[in-house]
Amino acid sequence: MARKNKGAFIVKENKSAMMLMTEGDPVKLLLLFSVPMLIGNIFQQLYNLVDSIIVGQFVGADALAAIGATGSITFLFFALCNGIGSGGGIITSQLFGKGDEGAVKSCIANTGYIMIVFPMIVGMMAFFLSVPVLSLLDTPEAIMADAVAYMRIMCIGIAFVSLYNYASSMLRALGDSKTPLFFLIFSCLLNTVLDILFVYTFHMGVRGAGVATVISQFVSGISCLVYAIKKNSYFKLTREDMRFNREIARNVLKLGVPLSLQFSLIAISCMALQRVVNSFGEVTVAAFTATSRIEQIIHQPYQTLGAALSTYTGQNYGAKKMDRVKAGYHKGLLLMLLFSVLMLPLMQFFGQGIIRIFVSEEPVIQMGAKALQITSLFYVMLGLIYVVRGVLNGLGDAVFAMFNGIVEVFGRFIVPVVMVGLPAVGLWGIWWSVGIVWAISGATAVMRYWYFKWKIQRRMQQ
Repeated sequence: MARKNKGAFIVKENKSAMMLMTEGDPVKLLLLFSVPMLIGNIFQQLYNLVDSIIVGQFVGADALAAIGATGSITFLFFALCNGIGSGGGIITSQLFGKGDEGAVKSCIANTGYIMIVFPMIVGMMAFFLSVPVLSLLDTPEAIMADAVAYMRIMCIGIAFVSLYNYASSMLRALGDSKTPLFFLIFSCLLNTVLDILFVYTFHMGVRGAGVATVISQFVSGISCLVYAIKKNSYFKLTREDMRFNREIARNVLKLGVPLSLQFSLIAISCMALQRVVNSFGEVTVAAFTATSRIEQIIHQPYQTLGAALSTYTGQNYGAKKMDRVKAGYHKGLLLMLLFSVLMLPLMQFFGQGIIRIFVSEEPVIQMGAKALQITSLFYVMLGLIYVVRGVLNGLGDAVFAMFNGIVEVFGRFIVPVVMVGLPAVGLWGIWWSVGIVWAISGATAVMRYWYFKWKIQRRMQQ
């Protein structure tokens, strides 16, 4: 069990796994928390990468384009569910930092209730809307059938993805970023084996890739939750802990719904960009799919740093240590800049070799390599979004979540159309628009941080 001491938990069980972040060097804490989560997120992205590589190499560029054409849509439906889990995780981290053990357990239970119902509803909606939504995005006829099949299979897996994200969000809120990693590694290896079996051996095409992913996600989600219940004391809930708590549920929804809407608005903006991409044909769709898969890997260090800052900020905000929140923000910026500087020359000079991992068609390789040279110029602004968003989420700023989503929607509806319409830019405006939207979102995030930081400080001084 854990007990209170001066407003914080002293953890006696799971001592090596759980981390209280209200004391100690911010850089060390952020790195210790981020590295296992980064490894886990990279393995999670390998679900998509393995699908893309195996389908692209063994089936062809059209099949790869079919998977890519569904990316923004499935992201939309996943985002609706994952925002609730993220909101519950942030509330849990604040309660953990505050030292309220009973409220932590109640938050775990009440977030779980919401996460049972919501993904089932979203998954059914997504399944039946797959054809009209793909048609709305002008998905090329040559890849339409495969795109519909892959998307419907992935819709079945929404509940499994949400199950894992719920369990991992709760564990990370308690400072445990290691436990979810082990289950992701196993499920990723399982996904690779099943991909080869279904796609290469049984010749099931994109359907085989989808089935392999869903099975692997199920294993990851259920095993992570069962392990947490058996091994983590905060998941050992009594009947009192499992009672519906209206106030906690309201707080989870108050933060989780705006986060869901933020992620959903970003997904809708990606769909708008995908429509522009689809209008240029199969080669461009394949190149965009390959570069998107690579950028998903690039996102991971920024994303894990942002998630670490969210937990770090939530715990310290709960403990009323705003000086540590500010220090974590500055150290997070430094870590982000170092990674951005390292990635720039890699994308500028080795893009062709990276794209060649996914496809063998030379036109796709050449287009993808030039696209990476464009987007890599904006990596600093991409990192800025995640750092600031992580801090603001940890502070419970629900307003920014909505505002940031609106900015991205506006940017991706307007900027791509303007850029590709310029004769000197043409189709390269697709990737220039990606970078420009990152820059706009990063700038607005910083402005919001400065306003909200002073607002929080005034509130805590009253």
